[in-house]
Amino acid sequence: MKAVVLNEVGGPEKLQIQEVDTPQPGPGEVRVKLKTAALNRRDYWITIGKYPGIKCPCIAGSDGAGIVDAVGEGGDESAIGTDVVVYPAREWGDSEEKCGPDFRVLGLPDQGTFAEYICVPASDIYAKPGHLSWEQAAAIPLAGLTSWRAVVTQAQVKKGDKVLVTAAGSGVSTFAIQWALGQGAEVFVTSGSADKINKVMELGVSGGVNYKDEGFTKQLRKMLGGFNAIIDSAGGNDLNAILDTLDNAGRYVFFGATMGNPESGLEIAKLFFRHIRIQGTMMGSPAEFAAMTDFVKANKIEPLVHEVLPMDEAVAAHKLMESFSQMGKIVLRIED
Repeated sequence: MKAVVLNEVGGPEKLQIQEVDTPQPGPGEVRVKLKTAALNRRDYWITIGKYPGIKCPCIAGSDGAGIVDAVGEGGDESAIGTDVVVYPAREWGDSEEKCGPDFRVLGLPDQGTFAEYICVPASDIYAKPGHLSWEQAAAIPLAGLTSWRAVVTQAQVKKGDKVLVTAAGSGVSTFAIQWALGQGAEVFVTSGSADKINKVMELGVSGGVNYKDEGFTKQLRKMLGGFNAIIDSAGGNDLNAILDTLDNAGRYVFFGATMGNPESGLEIAKLFFRHIRIQGTMMGSPAEFAAMTDFVKANKIEPLVHEVLPMDEAVAAHKLMESFSQMGKIVLRIED
């Protein structure tokens, strides 16, 4: 089969389309003939060597959608021919509160989705929502699940809440907006791009500010007073100012730190006097993935796709990810 293979780190240019052995499903597994796969920031970090545990050669990619074309010994052959979306990880574990010690995301060390075929446990496939295109279906798994856990499980966003989503435009933040709106919340955003703010306003966002503007957090408070929840992927030196926009008993949930760690510490007294909750989160469980896909089906949610490229243009797709210019997800078309 054809696959996008990273034989050495050094940037997206090191990716190559190669012929590799087609995997065969073992007991308890199914094989999926992939139609589409989507990129995540993780895939870019792997190409430049800034991700733990890199071993080359590797086939990256965590997001994929396709058709089951084979099952392992003793498997349910009625699954063959079904349209599915793949859970983007392995071995979450038994606890819904946290992942277990053997948890890992597809694409390193396990084979990822940037290939024509992938074998996964039969329990890790979910029916593709019928209203979605193949490109939209592949856009959901990792970014959708990460933001679902952040918004629904950890922040417990509900109808009437006021929610701030930072760094609008990325795949995860765009899903966070859609999930929060779907829960009946009023959503505001920050972004370094006026165009991205305008774009998410089309989704139903109530307002946004440019985080490059001096005093942007004061602008946020002036808009509506304060937030019940903040969904953040940035961190950085604005963290205390961002936390100060929370109402009493507000929830701050973070899943990334693209702006790094803050140079100064947290203003602890402010936080405990106001009953502020700070919660880290990462990915999500199979149960959460099932709940998310059910929500997508019931509410006819359509992921925002920035661009679709053929698998042969995987380098260009990763370079686009490198530029931070995308609005929504970048998708590879594995098979026309």
